[in-house]
Amino acid sequence: MTVTVLQAGSWGTTLATILARDGGKDVILWARDPAQAKEISARRENRKYLAGIRVPDRVEVTADLERALASDDLVVAAPSRGVRELRDRVKPLLRAGHRLLSATKGLADDGRRMSQIWAEAFAPERVAVLSGPNISREIAAGLPAPTVIASADPAMARHFQALVGTPMFRVYTNADVVGVELCGALKNIIALGAGAVDGMGYGENAKAGFVTRGLAEIARYGFAEGANPLTVAGLAGFGDLIATCTSKFSRNRMVGEMLAKGVPVSSGSAARSPRGCRPRRRPMAPPRNAEWSCRSPSRRTSC
Repeated sequence: MTVTVLQAGSWGTTLATILARDGGKDVILWARDPAQAKEISARRENRKYLAGIRVPDRVEVTADLERALASDDLVVAAPSRGVRELRDRVKPLLRAGHRLLSATKGLADDGRRMSQIWAEAFAPERVAVLSGPNISREIAAGLPAPTVIASADPAMARHFQALVGTPMFRVYTNADVVGVELCGALKNIIALGAGAVDGMGYGENAKAGFVTRGLAEIARYGFAEGANPLTVAGLAGFGDLIATCTSKFSRNRMVGEMLAKGVPVSSGSAARSPRGCRPRRRPMAPPRNAEWSCRSPSRRTSC
């Protein structure tokens, strides 16, 4: 079986590596830049995004999108800001047998989730989404990690569960596409704040309080958008939030810490944009139908 991973950043390279090395699959890894594809193929290492991790020989690296779409199963690991452009390039090349797993965490400029962007090219039942506590450096190194795959079609979720899962990368399924995607996107904001708490030296109590209150905000927003509140308490919500707000490998937490310390984010390893974040012309409107809140001092016990 051959599977394609679209985008050769740290996360895409990680997924391609474990699918080949631990999952025993033939993988096509598509890189946007031909020079990058040539370098990874020759060195068997993505020095720019995942230095020190060998890319298995079973991974074919290419910049040819038509070649990449030879597989029926497509795993998208592109940054959220590039998904719309990628969809437009992929759409004319799609065929009826293609299935898509979105491993992108983030929202589009207009606030839409990634599955909504891909729904303009795929039927909803042909799309699944992946999220969870997925620190790519740890997963690429072969450390154990869980993740969640959700789809409107339970059979599609199970298909990608069997495809992506390895002995060290355990995949759970969920029917709550909205909740899984929103948790994966919104926790990035909380991680920036958690990093700022670290940078200002406010201590673990303050950080625990900030992260907990952030989780409540995610739950409120998700509930208003139709998500299952229990998703927030699972791997896609609480689990991912813990990892992103505490890991030394979390770009969002690192950028928050640097900003709090007054260090320009254009320097060092944090020069790349925080995951799922992009400047917005205007803020997204808050949910209008959120029914449970804990902003009133008299109702703090509900949080």
